[in-house]
Amino acid sequence: MTHSFPVRVYYEDTDLAGIVYYANYLKFIERARTELVEGLGIDQRALKADSGTVFAVRRVEADYLAPAHFGDTLTVETAPVEVTAARLVLQQDVKREETLLFSAKVTLVALTAAGRPARLPAVLRQLLP
Repeated sequence: MTHSFPVRVYYEDTDLAGIVYYANYLKFIERARTELVEGLGIDQRALKADSGTVFAVRRVEADYLAPAHFGDTLTVETAPVEVTAARLVLQQDVKREETLLFSAKVTLVALTAAGRPARLPAVLRQLLP
């Protein structure tokens, strides 16, 4: 299962050279993860209100391979790599057409309202391969 999310590069996403500022790739992949979870029918606000469960990034391994520029149309592809009771590992790639610009392996965990580790919601574990 791979989820695709389109991103357009705006002026505010770039540095003085018109190249996407490195930290903005993290914003792009965050948006894609949100859309993936919502696309699976999981309302994160309701999850927090009902059970106090929220998601947190535990680890990001990122490679910057080629620059994106102002005006580019990009695609963030997100695919599950590993799903356990306690964590979700995703591969997230940012592409301009077929050119891979940025690649990240992101590990997510679930936390309680008090910030303690929690099990991933069963609905999420069941929906992802």
